[in-house]
Amino acid sequence: MRAHQLPYDADVARRHIVKADRVMRDIVRRVGPFALEVRGAPYQSLLRAILYQQLAGPAAAAIEARFLALFGGAIPQPSQLADLSDEAFRGAGVSRQKAGYMRSLAEHFASGQLDDRAIRRAPDEAVIEMVTAVKGIGRWTADMLLLFCLGRPDVLPVGDLGIQNSMRLAYGLDALPKPDEMATIAEPWRPYRSAASWYLWRRSDLVTL
Repeated sequence: MRAHQLPYDADVARRHIVKADRVMRDIVRRVGPFALEVRGAPYQSLLRAILYQQLAGPAAAAIEARFLALFGGAIPQPSQLADLSDEAFRGAGVSRQKAGYMRSLAEHFASGQLDDRAIRRAPDEAVIEMVTAVKGIGRWTADMLLLFCLGRPDVLPVGDLGIQNSMRLAYGLDALPKPDEMATIAEPWRPYRSAASWYLWRRSDLVTL
C-alpha cells in the first residue's frame, strides 16, 4: 500500500507528549523520532484487515497473494468481490467466515453506504460507526484504520493488547488497565494520543526498557 504524508506535524506531536507526561518523556527519549507511517485507502485497508484477521504474517501474506491473483494482482472492485464464488474464496485459502466479512464490506461500498471520500471526511466517531456496521469489523480495526490509514492525531486504541501491556509496564500498574483507566492516563496526551500510542508500541520493541 502506498504511503501518504502524515496529516499533522510529527514534531509538534512529539514535543507535546514529552511536555505533558514524564513517563512518556523517557519513552520518547529512548525510542527516538516519531515516525508513524500512513498508508492505503479505506476500502483497501479494511479489506486487508479482514484478510489478516487471526493469521500470522507469513500465512496471511501467502493467502493475500493467492487472493489478489484472482484479480490479476490488483485490489478487486467491490462489485468483483461481491460476485466472487465460494469456491474461488476457498481456493485462495480464505475461510467461509472471512468470505462473508469481505462480501459485507463489498456490499457496503458497492451500494454507496460507504465510500473512501466520505470516510476520509468524517470525524473519528462517525468513521467508527460507519465501518463497524460491516460484518466482521470491530472497534480495534476501526481504530487501526483511523491511525494507520487516515492518520488521525488523537486515537487511543484501548482494545489493543500491546498498548495495554506497554502502559501497564511503563506506569507500574498491577494489572492490564481497563479502558477508563487508559483514558485517564492518556488525557494529558490530547490532542496527540496517536503519537503516544505509537510510542507505547515502539516501547515494547526495546528490550532495554
